[in-house]
Amino acid sequence: MNHTSIFDLSPSEKLQLVEDLWDDLAATPEAVPVYDWQKKELARRKANLTQNPASGLTWEEVKQRVRGFTMLLYF
Repeated sequence: MNHTSIFDLSPSEKLQLVEDLWDDLAATPEAVPVYDWQKKELARRKANLTQNPASGLTWEEVKQRVRGFTMLLYF
């Protein structure tokens, strides 16, 4: 039997693996634990956004940042 390490996968294969794992987790969100520290952080961020609406980003700004970060990874 041939065992291949995930570290030996190509970048595109690794991305596909991550996507497959994410899809599997998303199929049963109730099975994914949400810890108290995560709930507290979400509440803190929500309160901050409520008090400072201008501190948030538009969806377009988020996409631009993600795309810019992704470009840095490949170049």
